[in-house]
Amino acid sequence: MSIYLRNFLRFWLIIMIQVLLLNKISLRWWSQPSGFPIFIPYVYPLFILLLPFEAPVWLLLMLGFVMGVTMDSFMNTAGMHACATVLIAYLRTNVLNALLPKNLVEYPNQQPSVKNMGWMPFLVYSAFLIIIHHSVFFSVELWNFSNISYLLLKIVASTGTSMLFIIAYLLLFTRQQTPRMT
Repeated sequence: MSIYLRNFLRFWLIIMIQVLLLNKISLRWWSQPSGFPIFIPYVYPLFILLLPFEAPVWLLLMLGFVMGVTMDSFMNTAGMHACATVLIAYLRTNVLNALLPKNLVEYPNQQPSVKNMGWMPFLVYSAFLIIIHHSVFFSVELWNFSNISYLLLKIVASTGTSMLFIIAYLLLFTRQQTPRMT
């Protein structure tokens, strides 16, 4: 399957998972009405995280904007998703360069994945960018820092839940290598 077709299908699969499934899940950590608010785990940034290593920054920015605007149109959030997604698309290349032992051009026709990077580097990479995404998104959403503990709790809880759903996505939709018998 062509890399373009695979990423096109992944784009729509992740959007459908986010819009039709995850946006319908209401997660409340305390039972009191004044407790922790309902929040939604966001896994759609995974599309940007899984694009090939050699994708140029301008393409990442454009695809990040398209993904963000698509989510904004479904969630009626007026550009907040686009803002956060474009930022992580911009930072993605630098984060990968910091984590990988070789330069990105030395990984032809490969993409960031557990298979190519290993579990810990991939989880560090994705958790770092998801924390940045959630920090920007919730800061823009709340638009004040008067209750910084509420903001930090929302960022941490949403990041943890998003990472659990990202791991579930990777386990479900990533081919696992089977050991060869020699």
